[in-house]
Amino acid sequence: MSDWLIYRGAGAPHDGIEHLPPPPPWRDFDGGPLVAPPAALDPASERRLGVQHREASHHRPGETERELVNAALYLRRPLLVTGAPGSGKSTLAHSVAYELGLGRVLSWPVVSRSTLRDGLYDYDAIGRLQDLQIARAAPTADEATAATGADAADEPGGGIGRYIRLGPLGTALLPAARPRVLLVDELDKSDIDLPNDLLNVLEEGEFRIPELERLAGSAPEVAVLSDDGTRVTVRDGRVRCHAFPFIVLTSNGERDFPAPLLRRCIHLHIPAPDKERLAAMVRAHFGEGAAERYEAVIDRFLDREPGDVRAVDQLFNAIHLTQKAGWTDEDEEETRRRLTAELMRPLDRTR
Repeated sequence: MSDWLIYRGAGAPHDGIEHLPPPPPWRDFDGGPLVAPPAALDPASERRLGVQHREASHHRPGETERELVNAALYLRRPLLVTGAPGSGKSTLAHSVAYELGLGRVLSWPVVSRSTLRDGLYDYDAIGRLQDLQIARAAPTADEATAATGADAADEPGGGIGRYIRLGPLGTALLPAARPRVLLVDELDKSDIDLPNDLLNVLEEGEFRIPELERLAGSAPEVAVLSDDGTRVTVRDGRVRCHAFPFIVLTSNGERDFPAPLLRRCIHLHIPAPDKERLAAMVRAHFGEGAAERYEAVIDRFLDREPGDVRAVDQLFNAIHLTQKAGWTDEDEEETRRRLTAELMRPLDRTR
């Protein structure tokens, strides 16, 4: 394997991220002060990669996938991953985080109502106003202090940091020594404006919080809550990254994206998994020997008409049900075949 690869796709953790070369001059960011490293991998990644960490070795990306992931790491550019549902687009982000020891994957599932601010931060203005009203209405100082958030008025900036929480994208852009991994899932489901709204943030690696900028003179440093659930300090109302995050933007191909966004991304298309890759996925989730035991189910999954759409989740569901139901008798074989066919019905075909 080529020595230039930082992410090797081998499924075994290593310290390769320590050998990542400096960024290009036009992608070099200087945010600070550095925040603490994130928590270790969470259960979401364990579910994606397999029941046991050692089974992550079965998620072996192809040569093109490995090379383009590393291109995104070297160039500090987002990775736009397209492909059919269930082809492993989201799993790629978890695989990179696990192998390179980059901690918990920040996840932003995009829907039609998602806005850029949803990904950056949330400000609970109503909650702050209610707490201030409670504090002012309290008849004594002791009662005012006892009220939720009542002592906020005495803090620098009026305790506004209590009511601001950074979103997944905002947390990914915090200044850190190592890049965070951010999964922006199903960007093609967004409103037409969101891809364009992302352009400046992805290019500049920073964003501003107007509610804190207005208080920068009296409260230059404000502690806010991150998407990790920890307190972090924001200076002068601005968040600027230090190590640009590894961002995976996934798309099922339901829409085209504007050229300015494509220019800022490395594009990776993941084809539908073949039998060898499906077998590896089955082993990752059901253990050694599972691919051989359920070879007939895998073949049934692959046996489709041209244009039929199936997701790998359907295969996993069919295997799990077969495994737990314990169908072994000949009389039960018809039940197994019928339910397997129902569970793996093409997603684009009506009854």
